Amino acid sequence: QVQLVESGGGLVQAGGSLRLSCAASGRSFSSYAMGWFLQAPGKEREFAAAISRSGIVTYYADSVKDRFTISRDNAKNTVYLQMNRLKPEDTAVYFCAAAPMTSDDRRGLPSEYRYWGQGTQVTVSS
Repeated sequence: QVQLVESGGGLVQAGGSLRLSCAASGRSFSSYAMGWFLQAPGKEREFAAAISRSGIVTYYADSVKDRFTISRDNAKNTVYLQMNRLKPEDTAVYFCAAAPMTSDDRRGLPSEYRYWGQGTQVTVSS
């Protein structure tokens, strides 16, 4: 129902910043809670950040809390991940995902994310 395309990844030195974008196409972007996930080399995908339909509610994994900020612009059908004070261990492919919500303005639970982007590579050098 929704197609997601991430962009903004790249190579950055430790301590630097990147802003990832996820552009959504399809109907009713605001009906989806959105999330960012990361998959580091040789590791399983893990949750990074989530945002509710309205953008009011956000939630972060401990590993990125206070460094990353998720936001969304429903008028632009876009969700962002501002990544600051990047560390080499942040190196991963970052995926955005959408969780359909009927009406609840809450974060998506892991099992609720049904639509995924292709990912964008973030590499943080020492």
